[in-house]
Amino acid sequence: MEAKSLSSSEDIDKVIEEYSNMVYRLALAYVKSTHDANDVYQDVFLRYISKPRTFKSEEHRKAWLIRVTINRCKSLLSSWWHQKTAPLDETLSYEQEENNDLFEYLALLPQKYRPVIHLFYYEELSTKQISKILGAKESTVRSWLSRARVLLAQKLKGENKHE
Repeated sequence: MEAKSLSSSEDIDKVIEEYSNMVYRLALAYVKSTHDANDVYQDVFLRYISKPRTFKSEEHRKAWLIRVTINRCKSLLSSWWHQKTAPLDETLSYEQEENNDLFEYLALLPQKYRPVIHLFYYEELSTKQISKILGAKESTVRSWLSRARVLLAQKLKGENKHE
């Protein structure tokens, strides 16, 4: 396997362009706030740029970005500042109305299910890849996916989504 590292600002721009949507969407799914997602997004790429790393492959680079995004989200949500503040009511706009509804339903899922759903459906990662990234057993990831699907199905069948 060929090791890949950062060699120029052109390479950095290419990586940011390729993975920016993934990092932002994952952060937004995890923290449920555009402002917090922006902070996580910036922090992830600042960490990526500030310390040169060598990656075995593009899959390794992607896994590193996902792992750092999740870790930064967890750090933000557990920080003293975040726990002592009240979130503003945000209205998120999407190009398609069904995306907005889907985001609202996903936001209602328990915290541990959101990244799994996002990585499986939006990033199209396998349960094996997700288990490696999250540091959980593959059977646990499958269980989280199954439980999240059941919860989403209940929400989509017309239960009050503001419960």
